[in-house]
Amino acid sequence: MLIIETKRLILRPFREGDAADLFAYLRASTAPCFSSLKLADLAAAEIEVRKRAHNEGCVAICLKQTDQVIGDLFGGDGDNEEAETASIGWHLNPQFGSQGYAFEAAKALLDHLFRAKGFRRIYAYVEDHNKPSQRLCEKLGMRREGVFIEFVSFTNDAAGNPIYENTMQYAILRREWISGAPAI
Repeated sequence: MLIIETKRLILRPFREGDAADLFAYLRASTAPCFSSLKLADLAAAEIEVRKRAHNEGCVAICLKQTDQVIGDLFGGDGDNEEAETASIGWHLNPQFGSQGYAFEAAKALLDHLFRAKGFRRIYAYVEDHNKPSQRLCEKLGMRREGVFIEFVSFTNDAAGNPIYENTMQYAILRREWISGAPAI
């Protein structure tokens, strides 16, 4: 992936030295969908950074002034069975929430995937209780296409039974993006 710069951010591949920043927000996930990514310690974060560094679909969200990793984006890695379609998602360190960083980063990634990579359709899955990500999808111009009832389980209850999440799918087409990309 090429490095993408926005007004306040740099989107780039993960690299050595990013482990502490990644660990800062993956040691205790705030969303159940990221619970499987929980890191036990800094050594686990270093291993995870090495894995992500070799995955074109993993993008570090960094503050332009300091290069601090404040979150990540994923998607557009070409592993989808339909090459014209990509799934995207985001995970932001809660310390940097409500400052517009997620929108700025996701908008830049969408623009890159549509204009540079040539994707025709991009979609995102969002749990029904994740209101910030729903608002982000809508701000990006994505439409809610459906709700999958009890679609997936990320956690178990006290008895070990899966807790199923209702999941919404949002999507946008390249022609919609090109004609009405949201301004930052």
